[in-house]
Amino acid sequence: MASDESNSHHLVRPRIHIGTGKGIAIGPGKIDLLRAIAQTGSIAAAARTLKMPYKRAWLLIDSLNQGFGRPVVSTASGGKEGGGTFLTPLGENLLERYTALEQRINDASSQEIKALCDLADRLPE
Repeated sequence: MASDESNSHHLVRPRIHIGTGKGIAIGPGKIDLLRAIAQTGSIAAAARTLKMPYKRAWLLIDSLNQGFGRPVVSTASGGKEGGGTFLTPLGENLLERYTALEQRINDASSQEIKALCDLADRLPE
């Protein structure tokens, strides 16, 4: 077996979807978008990075803003600094908490993921 096949479990990670029961749904798409906004300083640039239509990106952010009852992303227009989009303290906290949860789940599930990938690697071609 080639070494890249035996290490395939390193590429497999669980994806977490959280529904709060209060109309807030948090998952990989929204979190990836928040990460991209934090990196690019722009909803449009973040959407391009994720190959997502701008309208979809805006709707995802709006659903988080509505769900939490306050903004997770804020925009500043023009001016001397050129404006931009940034995560609010709530958005930063949401991203930080989700990332920490994701890491804990990945760490705790690594043995099971390796075992599942090993089973898949044994399947006939």
